[in-house]
Parts: sequence; structure tokens; C-alpha cells
Amino acid sequence: MKKIVLTLFVVAFGLSAASAQLLKDLQKGAKDLLGGGELSSAEVGKGLKEALSKGVEKGVNDLSATDGYFKSMYKILLPEEAQKVTTRLKAVPGFSNVEADLIEKMNRGAEKAAKEAAPIFASAITSMTIQDAMDILMGADNSATTYLRKSTFQQLYDKFNPVIVKALDEIGANELWRSAATAYNNLPLVTRVNSDLDDHVTTKALDGLFGKIQEEEKTIRRNPALRTSELLKKVFSKQDGNRK
Repeated sequence: MKKIVLTLFVVAFGLSAASAQLLKDLQKGAKDLLGGGELSSAEVGKGLKEALSKGVEKGVNDLSATDGYFKSMYKILLPEEAQKVTTRLKAVPGFSNVEADLIEKMNRGAEKAAKEAAPIFASAITSMTIQDAMDILMGADNSATTYLRKSTFQQLYDKFNPVIVKALDEIGANELWRSAATAYNNLPLVTRVNSDLDDHVTTKALDGLFGKIQEEEKTIRRNPALRTSELLKKVFSKQDGNRK
């Protein structure tokens, strides 16, 4: 009789243990399907890099296209000093349309330079550490953009500036501005102005580039429909849960 009871106890205990394990497996499977499974550090890093690469690619492609700057919210305007010049020159023969011409040429230069950004961003994304990725994932909507700006701004400036100088020279923007600045400086009772647009256009072009990437980052964080791979869905579900 004791043997029978012991056998039943062992069988019952074995079934309970198996049932418990089965339940755990089912729960884990359900969480994974819903995107709520546990994430490894490697998955977080890979997912963030995938998301950043997508955002950067779209941002660079959009701004480097014709009218990417010129007909967008990132349009580069003349610096305040130059606006004073063009306003005064409107009545001077040959300079009545100088402001509009300069603005278009500056933006064309920025669009040309934007193509240089992709490899620099790619290098920064590849170099991202696991801790960087975790901080970005659980951070604000612009955490990735802030990381990229900190990691790449000077490299981008150094790369953009000569391209913009060359582009502004090729399309006649620098020559036009130098002519306008010279004409203005020859007017009586004016404070002489600098005839260099390069730094202004380079800085504003980079501001626009990071602004566009921030826009893309916010979109992918807030719009689940744009998470086009299972890894992105899984990684960003962790972020979503943290915001609740």
C-alpha cells in the first residue's frame, strides 16, 4: 500500500512540475509574440543600430535631394548681417534679386554636401556601445540624435565645409555674395561686413541635418507601424512599456 501511495505521489509531483514548466514556456512564448520577451544586450544594440541606420538613411536622402533644404522646414536663410546688405542693395542696379538668388544657391550647396554625411554617421553607429544603446532606448525622443550630434558634429563640419565652399563657388554663390558685400561696403556711412558665407551655410546645413534625423527618430519611436522588422518591434516594445 505504501508503495502505491509513494508511486502516486511521485507521478503527481512529476505532472505538477511538468505542468508548471509548460505554463512558464507558454507564458514566455506569449510574451515573445507580443514583443514583451526579455531582451539581451546584443538585441538592444542591434535593434538600435538598425533603427538609427534607417533614420539616418532617410534623413540624408531627403535633404540631399533637389529642394531637400530649399523647399523644406530646414531651408537655410541669410545671416542677419547679410540681410542688412541685401535690403540696402535692392535699389542698386544688378542686385534687386540678390537675396533670393543667394538663398537658393546656399541651399543647393547644402543639398550637395549632405551626401557626405552617410559614411560618418555609419561609423558612429557601428561604434555605439551596449550602454550607449540602452541609454538611448530608454531615453528621450531625441536621445539618439543627441548621441550622434555629440559623436559626429566636428567630423561632419570638417567634411561639409570644403564641399560647401566648393559647391558655393561652383554655383556662383560666393562670387555673388562677395560682389554684394563689396557694393554694400562702398556705400556711405555703413559698417563693413564680412564677405564669408561658408561657416554660416555649413553650420545651418548641419543643424538641418540633425533636425531631420531627430524628426525620423521621434517618428519611429512613436509609430509602431514603421518598425518594419521583428527585432525593431521587440526592442521598441521595451521602450513603449517604460513610457506607460
